[in-house]
Amino acid sequence: MNKTIITVVGQDRVGIIAKVCTYLADNRVNILDISQTIVSGYFNMMMIVDTNGAVKEFGAISEELTALGIQIGVIIKAQREDIFDMMHRI
Repeated sequence: MNKTIITVVGQDRVGIIAKVCTYLADNRVNILDISQTIVSGYFNMMMIVDTNGAVKEFGAISEELTALGIQIGVIIKAQREDIFDMMHRI
């Protein structure tokens, strides 16, 4: 399994989850876990996804998610699980 951590942060607005999930489904990326919260009007979502069946390479998915974020007014970052774990080790 190729796990990727996706984070989405920005001002809350209608359709953020729908657009991100639609992109992932269209590219055969499976959502394994998802958590989202809204605090004082700011949206924060973290997803763990499996890119094993994805139709595109990780780099393309990451770039397209960044572009989608710009389009909908949020910041979207995708990191491979192993890199994410290394960066957030205490």
